[in-house]
Amino acid sequence: MRNFRNYETWVLAIELAKQVYTLTKTFPKKEVYGISSQIQRASVSISSNIAEGCSRKSEKEFAHYLEIAIGSSFEVESQLCLCLELEYVEKETFEMLIANLHIIQRKLNALYTKVRKGR
Repeated sequence: MRNFRNYETWVLAIELAKQVYTLTKTFPKKEVYGISSQIQRASVSISSNIAEGCSRKSEKEFAHYLEIAIGSSFEVESQLCLCLELEYVEKETFEMLIANLHIIQRKLNALYTKVRKGR
């Protein structure tokens, strides 16, 4: 079995989730069950799916969970764009989070490609 803690992508995804939780503390109280909850769950889903994939025996199953993590990362990106439009996040913070997210997406895509090729 793989150790998910050894994957840099997992470490970066945990850091992103922490950043998202810090950000959502500043959102209006009316959003507790709205965008705050959605973006928190999606950000946690990235690292969670990497971890769950690591528990799977086959490369095909691992790749499947990486695909889900990639999907969650795009969900977070879309939600961050909405937060910017709603003025729940400052442009500088948005750009920093998006830059971090793009690093995670690139690393997830590279890992997915590597796993699918069986290396």
